[in-house]
Amino acid sequence: MAVLVDENTRVICQGLTGSQGTFHSEQAIAYGTKMVGGVTPG
Repeated sequence: MAVLVDENTRVICQGLTGSQGTFHSEQAIAYGTKMVGGVTPG
């Protein structure tokens, strides 16, 4: 199975409300990742 990712890929972050999720999501956004949403487990 191939996962195709390019500059148009949009991302949803799981665990966004945690400190690690927040930190890494901010880093990804600064890098240029198109973050479209976040969810919290549970």
